[in-house]
Parts: sequence; structure tokens; C-alpha cells
Amino acid sequence: MLARQRQAVILEEARRTGAVRVSELVVRLGVSDMTIRRDLDVLASRGLVEKVYGGATANLGKSTDEPGFEAKSEQQQAQKEAIAGLAADLVRPGTAIGISAGTTTWAFARALDPVPGLTIVTNSVRVADVLRESGQPERTVVLTGGVRTPSDALVGGVAVASLRRLHLDQVFLGVHGMAEGPGFTTPNLDESETNRALVEAGRRLVVLADHTKWGIVGISTIADLEEADVVVTDDGLPSAARDTLAEHIGELVVADVNEAEES
Repeated sequence: MLARQRQAVILEEARRTGAVRVSELVVRLGVSDMTIRRDLDVLASRGLVEKVYGGATANLGKSTDEPGFEAKSEQQQAQKEAIAGLAADLVRPGTAIGISAGTTTWAFARALDPVPGLTIVTNSVRVADVLRESGQPERTVVLTGGVRTPSDALVGGVAVASLRRLHLDQVFLGVHGMAEGPGFTTPNLDESETNRALVEAGRRLVVLADHTKWGIVGISTIADLEEADVVVTDDGLPSAARDTLAEHIGELVVADVNEAEES
């Protein structure tokens, strides 16, 4: 098992139970206690757990915590690029798609360069900037209006009103968290309303979420797990989480991060 996969298992267990013990993880994962301690150091450095004597506790944060775009863009970069590449393969030339705000969807927008003739609707200032700079002459980019959030999303009544009159072939949604029960969530109430309008405008929903989003719950649900036709994630997602998602969604696509880095 690769280090990032092992760390994902540890994080999932910490979030599920509230805390993990080094001695129990040694037995479960079949590695030394020093390896587990190094894994906990990595997770603690990312702010995902808090180390305590003999183990660590989950650091779930508040359901309303909303990191800024720059802070989020530095996290899981390889995973986001791998996810973006696979998601871009789902886009057919000449179609109309919606792209929500977020750092994973921002990577996805950059991966769309080879796809001609797209009409793209987004509520993300960052995504719109990437698409405008791509140099695709046969591309139409529609940016909704609205109030700007810390993640550079445009939200609120203006954005919702514009989205409710649109009909899109596919919507590509970035999320703050995903979990069985709450579904796909966000810490921003206005962004949740806007993203729900974006989801409703599309015939097909594709969710882009790296493995660290599993088990995270924001204050507001954007969509239930069952509403996703496809979830694109990375190979750091533990097998138990994959099984849970597979029970609820149409299709689970898993990006091989090592393969993406080598290509």
C-alpha cells in the first residue's frame, strides 16, 4: 500500500471514530509504529488530524469553515490534475457544459483546451479567466453574475436567476465534502443554493472530488450522492469509501495519480 493510500485509510478511520491509536493502526495496516507516526505527522501538517499521546484525533473543522482559493489550490495538486484529465475525456465537442467554482474544477477548465466548440457556463471568476486565456476561437464562455465568495465563486440571487433559464448537457461540480447521508456539501449557504441551480440546469452531473473530500461535511447539501451520474476521484480513496459510493452513484471513475504524473 502506498503512503498516500495508507494515510487516506488512517484519515477515514479518524473521521469515522473521532480518534485513532498508533498500536491499532500498526496491526491493521501491517507496518511499523514509526511508519504510522510519520503518516500522522503528514496528516497533522495538513491540518487534517491533531496528534495526541499514542495516536491522533480527527480535525474536522467547522461546517462553515471556507478556505480561500489560494490555500485550497496548494492541496492535492497531483490528484486534482489527474482527476481533471479524466473528467476532460467525458466532454464531447460542441456541447454545452456547466462548471462550478473550486480548485479541482479550475484544473479541469485548463484540461479542456483540446475540446473544440464548447459553450461553457460558470459561476467561477477563476475558471472564466482560464477559459478566456485558452485561445480556443470557437468557444463561448458565460459567466454568471453574483456576489463573490472567498473561493472566488459568484453566488446569490443574480447567479441563481441566470442559471434557472439554462439547459446544459453536463455539469461538472466541485465540492467541499462528500459523505453518505449528507451527500455533496459546501460550507457556504449561498454557494449551495447557486450550485443546486447549476446542478438542476444539467442533464448529467459529474462530481470532481479528490479522496480527502470523503467524510467532510459542510453546513449545506448541494446534491445527494444518488444525483451524481459520475464521480471522478483519485486512487487515494479507500476501498470502503469506493464501495459506498458505488452503491449510490451511476459510475465511479478513479484516477491513477502515479500514472498521470509519469505521462
